[in-house]
Amino acid sequence: MLKAVALALSQMLSPPFRAVLMKSMALALLLIAILGVGAHRLLVWLASYGEQWLETALGANVHTLVLILAWLISIAAGLGIVVGSVLLMPAVTALVGSFFVDEIALEVERTHYSSEPAGTPLPAAVALIQGGKTALLAFLVYLVALPFLLFAGLGVVIFFIASAYLLGREYFELAAMRFHPIEEAKSLRRKNQSMVFVAGLFIAAFVAVPLINLATPLFAMALMVHVHKGLMRRPSAIV
Repeated sequence: MLKAVALALSQMLSPPFRAVLMKSMALALLLIAILGVGAHRLLVWLASYGEQWLETALGANVHTLVLILAWLISIAAGLGIVVGSVLLMPAVTALVGSFFVDEIALEVERTHYSSEPAGTPLPAAVALIQGGKTALLAFLVYLVALPFLLFAGLGVVIFFIASAYLLGREYFELAAMRFHPIEEAKSLRRKNQSMVFVAGLFIAAFVAVPLINLATPLFAMALMVHVHKGLMRRPSAIV
């Protein structure tokens, strides 16, 4: 596993990967900006609406108190967007990765497995659906973990483990589906779920680092190509 991680990291700055990196980073930043602006405007609107409702319900004599409360909520909303942008990165990278998986996988296969047949590119719809489902699940996990962030980091642990499972599962299946039918790829992942999860832990650690996590699709897909190739050389991992 450590060898696979080292190989994936060593290829991150190669010229072909840099070209994909620029495209994936641009798309990831665009999605984060859209999500951030949309969420911020929603929270500001809710704070404003709540202020009007409280004044109507409690009377004008609480105007100053309501203004202070609305101000605190606005600050919390701003901070929440910053934190949320980091925590939403697994969802963003899952969706972004679905657009570039074949470019990344093909480059890894050409560089490290040139003597073996290259995989078959995935239909764009299949990759997008796979990424969309994982992104939605990651977003739901974010919503569930968010309240637990107040309890000594329990939410961070929940989020980290869930991200490892979800991202590990997605990228392994995307790598495996280049060589196997969908159901066979999923079955292979289930038979080797412990190894896939361990690889997912490295991806979750990568996605937890701000700015560097914009390159998560490249690292995750490269890593899982190596993991899949390694499993294919172990008969016990297939049957």
